Amino acid sequence: MPEVDRIGVVVPARDEADHVEACLAALAEAARHVTVPVEVVVVVNATVDATAAIARRHGARVLERSEPGVGAARAAGVATLLEGHDPTRTWIATTDADSRVPPAWLEHHLHLAAAGADAVVGTIVLPPDATPGHAAWWRHYQRGVDGASHRHVHGANLGVHASAYRSVGGFATLPVHEDADLVHRVVAAGHRVVWTTEHSVVTSPRLVGRAPSGVAADLRAWSAPAG
Repeated sequence: MPEVDRIGVVVPARDEADHVEACLAALAEAARHVTVPVEVVVVVNATVDATAAIARRHGARVLERSEPGVGAARAAGVATLLEGHDPTRTWIATTDADSRVPPAWLEHHLHLAAAGADAVVGTIVLPPDATPGHAAWWRHYQRGVDGASHRHVHGANLGVHASAYRSVGGFATLPVHEDADLVHRVVAAGHRVVWTTEHSVVTSPRLVGRAPSGVAADLRAWSAPAG
């Protein structure tokens, strides 16, 4: 397979005016660590705040959709990134608008892709100022981590070769767990998936998220007092 010479990053965003600027600043820093072009598409879906304007001001390509749904948003973002481009040379990465990727995130993805990875599944961490109430969730999360590997799937820290992505049909238009669904199909198709704990993505510790389930719902459940 030809060497990857382009990266596309998809960021779904629904009413994320408070977070998208930090997300895009982190992606810009990560892009400075690679030598290939990086294009960021922010898919603004069912949004009533200034998310789209902020994203444009920070150099992202913005795709606006009136319908909610993170699966449809990620799928639309990837389709936009692949228009007129060779999927055999393109790496697709995804994160979330309330998250901040580390500086070497894209560099790490390219390194693993060059070593033969068809997909990279990473982990998340909470910011240092997360409340002590999140400790129970973190202990539970760590039970899914085994040394340098793990068994978590997060759209906030995910990468896939565009050819592998297309071969399994891409993101399904699911309201939740579109990330786990894609990874399941990539694994089932026999593609090489790397599960890594390196370069974790910092995600929001909020208890009310934009999807009906996900990290926010898990945090809320684990932070609730027993009784």
